[in-house]
Amino acid sequence: MELKGIYTALVTPFKDYDVDEEALKGLIDFQLKGKVDGLVPCGTTGEAATLSYEEHEKVVEITVKYVNGAVPIVAGTGSNSTKETIELSESAKNVGADMCLLTTPYYNKPTQEGLYRHFKKVAEEVDIPLILYNIPGRTGINMNPDTVARLAEIPNIVGIKEASGSLVQVADIYRLAKGKITIMSGDDNLFLPMMSVGVKGVISVLSNAMPVELQELYRTFLVKKDIQKAMDINAKLLPIIQAMFVETNPIPIKETLYHMGLMEKEFRLPLCPLSKGSSKFLKGVLKDYGLLKRG
Repeated sequence: MELKGIYTALVTPFKDYDVDEEALKGLIDFQLKGKVDGLVPCGTTGEAATLSYEEHEKVVEITVKYVNGAVPIVAGTGSNSTKETIELSESAKNVGADMCLLTTPYYNKPTQEGLYRHFKKVAEEVDIPLILYNIPGRTGINMNPDTVARLAEIPNIVGIKEASGSLVQVADIYRLAKGKITIMSGDDNLFLPMMSVGVKGVISVLSNAMPVELQELYRTFLVKKDIQKAMDINAKLLPIIQAMFVETNPIPIKETLYHMGLMEKEFRLPLCPLSKGSSKFLKGVLKDYGLLKRG
């Protein structure tokens, strides 16, 4: 099981405030048809913060069972509590997830040593491959490259989803970790330049809607090594990548999937539908890309 290529950060479809199992399975079918390399349920894009423990386990279990080994499943199990992270990770392991994605603890703003001890403790307690997730814009704390390099020495810490927005940080992780950890992009808009400094794939928001196109970008650059064509593909995708963040993720991608006929337009507070202006803008972009199936 190699961590590389296009991993989709799955949204969690809701219907009447419950998890919409049929829509989730339909989205998974769409992803598998698009030849993604892996699926990531219950991350930021999956609105994990508003799922109960029972729902969290249910979404991971549905995904694992429905995929039935076709691609690896990386369960989002991070928390700002080390104990809670261990419990969620153990639960994901028990229902058959292949790996866990652990965000840096949010709100309590640990030191770099605290981050190291947090992830080390989880790695010691749960025997499953772990992917670190650095997203300071969400968590309020940046995990420094030297901390990542220390954690890369732990055998079951196998990767990092890097979403700091810094190419220098990615390059430093690549330099310091010396190939002991796989770096995955956490920023769709920086995926192409990140590949040039050590990234092996992306955990993507846009691939919920455009898995084939993201796969083409990845393969063109890293497999076929056709840099000019990759630049052209990236330029073509950039407007819709940016549109996915016109308001807080995952609001735009869920509305996109609604307009594609893949699920209902339902969120959990404090997330809510797009504003009227953003909705009009998004529909215009989707029309340009041939994705507007329903208004």
